[in-house]
Amino acid sequence: MLFFVIRRFGNMALIMVLVSLAVFLLLELTPGSVATKVLGPYSSEEQRRLWLEAHGYMEPLWTRYGSWLVNFVQGEFGQSIRFKVPVSDVLWPRLWNTTILGFWTFAIMIPVSLTLGVLAGMREGGLLDRAISQISVITTSIPEFASAVLFSSIFVFGLKWLPGTSTMSDGFDPLQLLLPVMVLVVYDFGYVTRMTRASMAEVMTTPYIRTAVLKGLPYRRVILRHALRNALIAPFTIIMLQINWLLSGVIVVEFAFAYKGFGALLLEAALNQDIYVIEACAMVAVFVAAATQTLADIGYTYLNPRIRFK
Repeated sequence: MLFFVIRRFGNMALIMVLVSLAVFLLLELTPGSVATKVLGPYSSEEQRRLWLEAHGYMEPLWTRYGSWLVNFVQGEFGQSIRFKVPVSDVLWPRLWNTTILGFWTFAIMIPVSLTLGVLAGMREGGLLDRAISQISVITTSIPEFASAVLFSSIFVFGLKWLPGTSTMSDGFDPLQLLLPVMVLVVYDFGYVTRMTRASMAEVMTTPYIRTAVLKGLPYRRVILRHALRNALIAPFTIIMLQINWLLSGVIVVEFAFAYKGFGALLLEAALNQDIYVIEACAMVAVFVAAATQTLADIGYTYLNPRIRFK
């Protein structure tokens, strides 16, 4: 098991190196383009040449990549073109804001979706199963921007219960998190619910579950101790994938509610060609994706000890 864990983290490190090379080549292969983005389109050739010399862009490609990678490992991401401050001063607060948003989304979405999925899978084809499935399909088919407008019209303009933006300009305000979290939960819980339902329905038809029921074991014990653990393998994969989506895929929600998160920062960087912020966001997103999938692979062996990766 220890060798498997070490190997998975080794694979994760290899993925990070390969992706970092791709990011570097895509964004910094042409030094003149980088200088133009940093200094602006109206800068002179002499200004760009001096800037390139001062920042080591006249060095060989592999030397530049090595220095670039070392700086990233040390947390030195460069200077933001748009914000005129070190990228880390902008990146970490925004990442923390999205972490808060993602935490509360998961805290609500995972218990609700797992519970509904298990209830639907226990009685496949029943009335409760059909009702939960229909609700899951309907909520998942409504995009975030549509549900954001709908909820805003109800709770902001209609009932006037909630603020329409989540800028947190006066400090942290839990009320300002309600609408973004609501939109994300409503959109996302259907995926996990449907996957849990399908996995649970499959497990309930297996011979060992039927044998346990026929032996007279309490039905609650059969569900919680035997069926649920094996049924959680597929939903566990989906849940780990949702972490990546919540990190960089919530641009619509953060933009709709003016929430200063990681997704909104990535959008601002792309619109303003803030190359160093884009590089930092890309590497953070890839690190989270690789880390979550590594943890998912390790988690499989705990959910089902019969699974062994060779």
